[in-house]
Amino acid sequence: MCPPEHFEVDYVINPWMDGNEGPVDADRARIQWEILRWSISQVADVVIMEPRKGLPDMVFTANAGVVYGNRAIASHFMPMERRPEEPYYKRWFADNGFELYDLPEDIGFEGAGDALVDRGGPWLWTGYGFRTEIEAHAHIAKWFDLEMVSIRLVDERFYHIDTCLCPLEGGYLLYHPPAFDEASRAEIEKRVPKEKRIAVSVQNAGHFACNAVNVGDRIFLHRTRGRLIPALEEKGFFVTQISLSEFLKAGGSAKCLTLKLTEPKRA
Repeated sequence: MCPPEHFEVDYVINPWMDGNEGPVDADRARIQWEILRWSISQVADVVIMEPRKGLPDMVFTANAGVVYGNRAIASHFMPMERRPEEPYYKRWFADNGFELYDLPEDIGFEGAGDALVDRGGPWLWTGYGFRTEIEAHAHIAKWFDLEMVSIRLVDERFYHIDTCLCPLEGGYLLYHPPAFDEASRAEIEKRVPKEKRIAVSVQNAGHFACNAVNVGDRIFLHRTRGRLIPALEEKGFFVTQISLSEFLKAGGSAKCLTLKLTEPKRA
């Protein structure tokens, strides 16, 4: 995680930012971030990355890259506004012992925002359509030696797959079906049994319910409404709701604010 010392909505690179440009409530953002960090730290080790002035979106560490075993691929951002973050992420991965793959400069890829390890099957859900290009998928598959399942986003509000899909422990899957094209929905339904799929309403998807952090049987997410929390609890999960309203202004929530560093390779 990266503290929100310099977080603000300094530009518009997704629909959520539109109309929210300018400083956020810095004190509220810090408190919300600290509550999330502390909550996750009760069940996992949290490593802190140094924030950098002038890079407001470094707080969203999910977009630093993606990790599998001791290998990593750093992001190469589509929006030019975020490209100055790239050298800091590459240096961090190298300094922390990860073997790093350099994508070609002409291919866009935005890390764990668009690459999520499934918790039931031996594959990586890999998104494209807005901020990651499908050309990146072959490079990821080769470097990680892992099956890719390419899924296409069609709603610009859900610009990364981690805004509308969250693999959960035990092979469950939290997702918002309308965010994907018909072929991608069919692929999800083919691979994940009906009893393991938890569909999220447009209202809760708009509150970033799918942008959740899952550690074992614990789930951390922004506040939701309706039957979603009882549905997760019925599956055996313990859910912690945390207000992350300041970060929603920039189009991110709990998952965007974290990067999982321990994705053990499967035999």
